[in-house]
Amino acid sequence: MAAERLGSVLRQLTPGKSPLETLQQKNPDDVVITLAIRTPLCKATKGGLKDTPLDGIVFKMLEQVVKRARIDPQMVEDICLGNVSDAKAAYYVRAACLAAGFPNTTAASSVNRFCSSGLKAVQDIANQIITGSIECGVAIGAESMTTGGDRLTRPFVDEIVNANQDANDCLQPMGQTSENVGNDFDISRESQDRFAAESYRRAEHAQKAGWFDDEIAPITVKVKDPKTGEEKDVTLTKDEGPRWGTTYEALSKIRPAFKPYGERSTGGNSSQVTDGAAAVLLMKRSKALEMNQPILAKFCGATVAGLAPRIMGIGPSIAIPKLLGKLQISMDDIDIIEINEAFASMAVYCRDTLKIDPEKLNIRGGAIALGHPLGCTGTRQIVTGLSECRRQKKKVLLTSMCIGTGMGMAGLFINEQEV
Repeated sequence: MAAERLGSVLRQLTPGKSPLETLQQKNPDDVVITLAIRTPLCKATKGGLKDTPLDGIVFKMLEQVVKRARIDPQMVEDICLGNVSDAKAAYYVRAACLAAGFPNTTAASSVNRFCSSGLKAVQDIANQIITGSIECGVAIGAESMTTGGDRLTRPFVDEIVNANQDANDCLQPMGQTSENVGNDFDISRESQDRFAAESYRRAEHAQKAGWFDDEIAPITVKVKDPKTGEEKDVTLTKDEGPRWGTTYEALSKIRPAFKPYGERSTGGNSSQVTDGAAAVLLMKRSKALEMNQPILAKFCGATVAGLAPRIMGIGPSIAIPKLLGKLQISMDDIDIIEINEAFASMAVYCRDTLKIDPEKLNIRGGAIALGHPLGCTGTRQIVTGLSECRRQKKKVLLTSMCIGTGMGMAGLFINEQEV
């Protein structure tokens, strides 16, 4: 093991190689992804997962991991669930993993970093593998927005509210922060609606072309008829969010959703309220090779950055440069970018500020068209982004999220399939 680690370090110090070439090197100690799947994303309160609570969604996702992974479940040492709305998530993931076929030797936990919880779960499992705590783990992001909600039930205590403006601004609703971004940085209503229309167009095109097929694991759930109460089994196979035929003209007629904070953000140019889950299986490269696993991608790193809570939506514009700086690469090195599109205001700001080529950004549409199950999205972006990398035969995937209360998170992955 010591010789293996030394060889890995020496290879990384090979002179003459650029930072990107170094990232693309394959070393035994790399953390790699060997499975990346998700459920269909369904409309909250009225879609296919409306009658499946969080523990049911997590169970269905982990059941698919067991079914589709090419390993004995006993090899999985830990499972981390990213979830925002349910304080009981740790109970659910532990029970769900046991019910899904993992042995009682597989540990489980939950983590909440708002919209980036799914990426945080990936980072936590990856870091455990890097430090040698485990050799193999599953990161899952899941949210039932039908039953959950992340709003506070009371204000903060006076000592926090009165401490400073940033602390007090953590109480601002997300819609208000979107309007703040639009107003502070002059992100026009028209630019937001045009961005949203393109999100819908891309999602429609991807759905019609079957691009989502290799990332979606169909699941069968019980759905209750709201009128009769009758339950029936339904197999969910596709995302419910894309509204085919959506146009800028139609979106421009929708009334503002967050008055009196502003008049630029609407139900049409904001992310949809959605249920869903996504999961990735991670292990050390040497273990994957030993077990003859299909290596999909290499985890290169992730980081978080803070900013003023009142403009939390621009978090990716802070987190992405921070991550790229740590890895010593530039935006020109990135092939595919997934940003969570919580609101068109923040997506337009981040695109323009970071000078992102629109042809690299959210190729299959983002959360405006597909939906944004809070804890799921950070993992879902990895699943979707890697699938798009395979389709285009591209290498470098960057994912990033804005995070409530004023943070941003970003992660970098190297695709290793069909390149």
